Amino acid sequence: MRHTPETVERFLESSLESVDSAEELATGMAERAGFEDEDLMKIGMAVRESMVNAVVHGNRYNANKRVRLSVSHTPDRFIIRISDEGEGFDLASLPDPLAPENLLRTSGRGIFLIRSFMDEFDIRRSEAGGMDVTLVKYLVSK
Repeated sequence: MRHTPETVERFLESSLESVDSAEELATGMAERAGFEDEDLMKIGMAVRESMVNAVVHGNRYNANKRVRLSVSHTPDRFIIRISDEGEGFDLASLPDPLAPENLLRTSGRGIFLIRSFMDEFDIRRSEAGGMDVTLVKYLVSK
């Protein structure tokens, strides 16, 4: 049973504890929105990967920089927005994680996984610097 659409916004510290908090918030709201276990896992992993990118690669654990997290749902979609205050990067410059030379690397698969788990994925440089990530998972009517 779906609850009334809601939106929650938080400004989180650039710490790994914030990664856990963001995942917890997003999966809790996704569960209330009506998602089942498999989609909850996918949403949680996508949020975790996006938050790690924001905290580690974007803000570089800088205590003076925050990560903005917005989680909302409407009757047909679940939307997560994550923004960091880092320097940003060029998405086209990321190595292909499926290329033979990258298969054994221990990092570099986050965006690949996010794209696999979510129905929509958008990443762009924000006007204030840093990166804005938008993740969308569709709510299927039963």
